[in-house]
Amino acid sequence: MSSSAEDIENCTIEGLDKFPLGYTTRGNQSVFRLFAPKANSVALIIYDEYEHDSGLQFPLEKNDDGIWQTLIQDTFYGKWYTYKIEGPKDDPFFAHTEHPIADPRSRHVTSTNHHLQFPKTKITGHSSFDWEGDNFVTPEDPRDLVIYETHIKDMVAHSSAKTFVQGIYNDFREAEVGGISHLKRLGVNAVEFLPLQKFGYFEPPFNEETEEGVMNTWNPYSRNYWGYMTSFFFAPETMYASDATLEPGSVVGKNQKAEHELKSLVKALHKEDISVIMDVVYNHASHYDQNPLKYTAKDHYFRLDEKGNYLNDSWTGNDIDTTKKYAREIIIESVKHWMTEYHIDGFRFDLAGIIDWDTIDRIKEEAQKINPGVILIAEPWGGNYKPAGFSDHGWACWNDKIRNGLKGYHPKENKGFIFGEASSQLTRFGIENLFRGTLESGEQGLFNHSGHSVNYLESHDGYTLGDYIRIALNPSKADTVFEDKRQLTSLSEKELQIAKLGALSLFVSQGIPMIHAGQEWARSKMIQDPSGFDPGKGKLDHNSYNKDDETNWLNFNEISINKELFDYYKGLIELRLDAPALRKSKPDEINFKVYNDPLHITFSIDGKSSGDMYDYFVSLNASKDHAHEIILPEGYWEIVVNPEKSGASTIQSVEESMMVPATSGVVLRKLRVS
Repeated sequence: MSSSAEDIENCTIEGLDKFPLGYTTRGNQSVFRLFAPKANSVALIIYDEYEHDSGLQFPLEKNDDGIWQTLIQDTFYGKWYTYKIEGPKDDPFFAHTEHPIADPRSRHVTSTNHHLQFPKTKITGHSSFDWEGDNFVTPEDPRDLVIYETHIKDMVAHSSAKTFVQGIYNDFREAEVGGISHLKRLGVNAVEFLPLQKFGYFEPPFNEETEEGVMNTWNPYSRNYWGYMTSFFFAPETMYASDATLEPGSVVGKNQKAEHELKSLVKALHKEDISVIMDVVYNHASHYDQNPLKYTAKDHYFRLDEKGNYLNDSWTGNDIDTTKKYAREIIIESVKHWMTEYHIDGFRFDLAGIIDWDTIDRIKEEAQKINPGVILIAEPWGGNYKPAGFSDHGWACWNDKIRNGLKGYHPKENKGFIFGEASSQLTRFGIENLFRGTLESGEQGLFNHSGHSVNYLESHDGYTLGDYIRIALNPSKADTVFEDKRQLTSLSEKELQIAKLGALSLFVSQGIPMIHAGQEWARSKMIQDPSGFDPGKGKLDHNSYNKDDETNWLNFNEISINKELFDYYKGLIELRLDAPALRKSKPDEINFKVYNDPLHITFSIDGKSSGDMYDYFVSLNASKDHAHEIILPEGYWEIVVNPEKSGASTIQSVEESMMVPATSGVVLRKLRVS
């Protein structure tokens, strides 16, 4: 908040318009401002304790812009507040509720473990957190990143993570095996967390109609574990704090441990030179709780039809209208808040296709004022599919073309390159363009720069890559009930070959690579169902958003089952970070060789412009049955990747030619003499 104490002391109610929305305090006075243009009256309620049903009430006055506001001669630190909003009950463009509503700009929220949350805003003073000189950790070129996408709890909830059980934020920082320790062991330099903003974890009870008339017929777990239902854009999720509990009906977030512990985690990650990227959901809001955007200005924050019904182009129930003034402002101010208060290095925007271009540009403009190297990544669909547009606006995007081209988009119906299948949607030139960065200048290109291409084969959505491979090779596994998770996890020889070829294809593609947690050992998501009510127990899960159990939690003991694959990923990451030519070469420096087999992709890379001391020769043989000979350019070449091993160290030297076995690949390098 930029306002000074003198501003407050000298202003009248009519002069409060200079203050931001939300709660502002300077000196011994406070300003409260809420945008609720259709409301007939708004009262501020101050509570001494979260559990209290009543408290001090202060009427707010409405200005010409639909903002209700007041100035009070007190700061109320350590107390809570809500707004009691009255409005036209028969207006479909106004959402009425008898419940008091927390502030949309809340920096800290206390809530109850219930689908309604009963949130109240806690009034806190200036943060005294000691950052110890910490700053952003972002490379000048985003292609220097290797991103590890994970749900924060997945990395520490299983006993194999070896934590001290002191809250998820703390456990991620302190775990002996999981958390930061695993990121360091693997060698990645960026972590992308699934949502950490305060969200609706509890959903309505299954098959029971609530007082609000909601019938949950879709989620027997009644949980939204992944967090893609944001309730408050400025507040951290309190259930990951050391004082949290998941006991239904319990109160969470009475103190500020969530803020302190999340900041401590970010600082610890930065000390290991690991960038922190947050998955943020600004395309819609939590739908079943007392979401303040809904109950303060429904027709402003959301896209509605002519009858006042929420539009659903983002497939999530209630699209935010980012073109509206305060909707745009709350998104931009939220991004700035996470950067300034929590030192977040970047953001992945869920279903960003719903966000308008002016807001996209403003986000980038304002974020770069704080950190010129800020990482901005769009999931470029949701209403519209527009990766090329994001690239034109200078954003990176998830690249679904490389995902579908390399692995396919359905394990039974459409298998990709690594399975030895020639896609009907990609010619050889299209496949080659994937490795160049899926550039607009090439077939089915998306991006005007390879630095905008976030390449991935697995994310939180869909089957894990390991399970995709298992089903693709044996379709009956999609419906099989498994008893032995370890036996299921163990890869057959062919499954391992394909998993390695997929990994190698990913890490020799120009752009930014991303892997999902557990991909490095082909983890399986077998439904665990500890409560015994899921008819899918023992089957493979392709949408585990609602399972806060060992279906999602990483069992690090499983690494030993597919240790060869884990070591292969580790070696590829080491090589990738050691070889700038593999990630940021110019398109004309990547030259493809023509072989008779269209599933044999071979190319050389000139490392000069990237500053690499080596030139490279890459051969990927996706043929199911046939080994292929490659003819090497003149000179002695060092093999750094073969079908068994990978890394930045030389495995052996060769010249003239070598054989590449079926379903495998090699990477060779030669010191460039200039």
